[in-house]
Amino acid sequence: MQLNPTAGLAPAAPARWDRALQWSARSWMAIALLGQALFLVYVIVFYGGAAWRGQWQDWNKVLPRGFIPGDTLHNLLVGGHLLFTVLILAGGAVQLWPALRRARPAWHRWNGRLYLFSATVLALGGLAMIADGFSGPKLGQRLGIALNAMLILVCAWQAWRAARARRVDVHRRWAIRLWLVVAGVWFFRIGLMLWILIWQAPVGFEPKGFYGPTLTALAFAQTLLPLALAEAYFRAQRSGRHRAKTTVALGLAGVLTLAGIGAAFLMLWSPRL
Repeated sequence: MQLNPTAGLAPAAPARWDRALQWSARSWMAIALLGQALFLVYVIVFYGGAAWRGQWQDWNKVLPRGFIPGDTLHNLLVGGHLLFTVLILAGGAVQLWPALRRARPAWHRWNGRLYLFSATVLALGGLAMIADGFSGPKLGQRLGIALNAMLILVCAWQAWRAARARRVDVHRRWAIRLWLVVAGVWFFRIGLMLWILIWQAPVGFEPKGFYGPTLTALAFAQTLLPLALAEAYFRAQRSGRHRAKTTVALGLAGVLTLAGIGAAFLMLWSPRL
């Protein structure tokens, strides 16, 4: 699984836009991986540190129902969800490393299997965690989370099928889609922090109850916007059309992603490290 900006390029495409598309895609990906690395450190230090100290209630400082005394099943689901978040963030970064895929193909295959398994468990765990909450003011958010989880399952299945059939290019595209939808929770966080940074206030949602139209929109955008950007990229690769527009879109996405990462780190992650 890797981002391969040179696969299937149209021969007649101007060389300058070819290079620009490669640069913008790789730059955005590097920014995203950096942000996910910061999020990974945050999850390990905050949640893992609280568990190590036996201070499980600290989880509730971030998650409204992170730890419920006496509810073993719920606590196991949340703990397992966090564990697989760590595995999948680390595993995804490794899978997207082209040099490792070429030098250690066997490792790439086994790590890919672990990644697919972790993604499946993460999606099913997420569905289980929200199964009793499809009502009330947070219904829209939960529907967005459910959509994300179901698309994780679809992309994981398609990536596995393509790999089994040795359809390498198809597998890579589905693997990239999977990486994007798996990162939905991360996209939600940086999107929310970017929104607050822009408006300098919690516009469009109730911060205490954590519900409102902004959060509902983000719950769907966390999945659909990255996928739309990926599809535009794939089409530009195959046809050579709209390459300039796609390059600009990727560049803008990189700038916004970097701003969201900075805001999330300063306002959300670093205060708890």
